[in-house]
Amino acid sequence: MGKRTPLYEQHVALGARMVDFAGWEMPIHYGSQIEEHHAVRRSAGMFDVSHMCVVDVEGARAREYLRYLLANDVARLDGAPGRALYTCMLNERGGVIDDLIVFYLDDLCYRLVVNAGTRQKDIGWLRRFVDDYGVDVVERDDLAMIAVQGPEARDRVHTVLGECAEPARGLKRFSATEVDGIFIARTGYTGEDGYELVVPADQAEEIWRRLADVGVIPCGLGARDTLRLEAGMNLYGQDMDEGVSPLECGLAWTVAFEPADRDFIGRGVLEQQRKEGPAAQLMGLVLEERGVLRPHQKVYVEGLGEGETTSGSFAPTLGVAVALARIPVGRVERVEVEIRGRRLAARVVKPPFVRGGKPNF
Repeated sequence: MGKRTPLYEQHVALGARMVDFAGWEMPIHYGSQIEEHHAVRRSAGMFDVSHMCVVDVEGARAREYLRYLLANDVARLDGAPGRALYTCMLNERGGVIDDLIVFYLDDLCYRLVVNAGTRQKDIGWLRRFVDDYGVDVVERDDLAMIAVQGPEARDRVHTVLGECAEPARGLKRFSATEVDGIFIARTGYTGEDGYELVVPADQAEEIWRRLADVGVIPCGLGARDTLRLEAGMNLYGQDMDEGVSPLECGLAWTVAFEPADRDFIGRGVLEQQRKEGPAAQLMGLVLEERGVLRPHQKVYVEGLGEGETTSGSFAPTLGVAVALARIPVGRVERVEVEIRGRRLAARVVKPPFVRGGKPNF
């Protein structure tokens, strides 16, 4: 039996198809993955993401500690409680241990949200350096998290939370506020606007039911994956891992090379890659023939060599198959993807595939 979130009984009651995901029993869909996908693009859907790990880093040197452990620079958040950064945590070789979001709460506390599949590895890595900086790394197992996404998501959350939602109405993207014990963050993993609601575990069921009562559609991990792929967002373990640097997976923008005197783990390797140029680039593929794109399919790039798809699926918003692929560096407009022994033509585009609910190519 896998681990269960505080919303497990809700999923079962709704008839969700449950699967193992990183050791957790999670809903893959509640009947139709396609309908759940469209609900997020067109109105509002909600996901149980309580399997992800909320970690608070506390201490007088928390800022200094995170400036060393993270490739992006938390100093950019100084003096703005609730502001957030997307970043990677790297090993000494410049490979990605995990991608995560970090929130500045105050000078003594930062909040990290890390992936479920890397939870124990991340905690171990974070704690490896605590004695050097005198900080505490606190796993917040007392919290649950619900992601509400879609063009109508924020309005429906405001309806459910009532007066508690007032401070959230003016939130800018990638920022958060806390009201009456509910941490409301305007971030997301679907390409749509919305909130992540980090709530006490014992309140999660009530909030989930109230969201459903105002028409927010429960969505599973299947729709979450096709939504994030359409939005061109990386999935850890597929599009990046400990053998891939941010410069090789389209995440160079998450690395703060300035100020030049800030040392962070993996910086030397990234500086060398930046000087010499990375060996590969992550690009988007749109299949131009009938077929299904999946991870680990060989990609042929004329004149440059071979690459591989890292994520791939049918894109419900577009009605075609799309993929992210790591291919040789160079100007590339079309490639061929090997699918069941056949080479099928694909167009190369820069992600995201979908922006504002519409095609972006």
